[in-house]
Amino acid sequence: MSLEQPTLHLVCGKIAAGKSTLTGALGKQPHTVVVREDYWLARLYPGEQNSLADYVRNAARLRDAMRAHLVDLLRAGLSVVLDFPANTPASRAWMRTVFEEAGCAHQLHYLDVPDDVCKSRLRRRNDDGTHEFTVSDDDFAQITKHFVPPASEEGFDVVLHRP
Repeated sequence: MSLEQPTLHLVCGKIAAGKSTLTGALGKQPHTVVVREDYWLARLYPGEQNSLADYVRNAARLRDAMRAHLVDLLRAGLSVVLDFPANTPASRAWMRTVFEEAGCAHQLHYLDVPDDVCKSRLRRRNDDGTHEFTVSDDDFAQITKHFVPPASEEGFDVVLHRP
């Protein structure tokens, strides 16, 4: 068991900002587990992710199901890298409940990447077929309208990442 305090790592950034790449790197640390929202959504709700409303409904179900398990992992001494988008105050508030209940440290990794870079990466990812979901430019615009960068008054330990 690690002598370091378990940490819940959170990621905030637009689609294709590099959140999953970063979570993969963070997950290589000893005694660390990565939990990927897209992996679970694709397997639990195949064919049911056709709109933003579908995502919101299914993500809420997944979060409800995973919360106690995440707390248990952290309390057991493992660090958790949560590859769920911490892109709104509401999503971050839910994540806060996890690390507060577990009584552990946290880091909110904010990937501040310009839209044009994200769109370029998104098109490449779509062409490669390496991601569970394909996202169009229109989807990117619709989802990005809801993106809210973390604010200092939210009280998170923010680690800023820029290209």
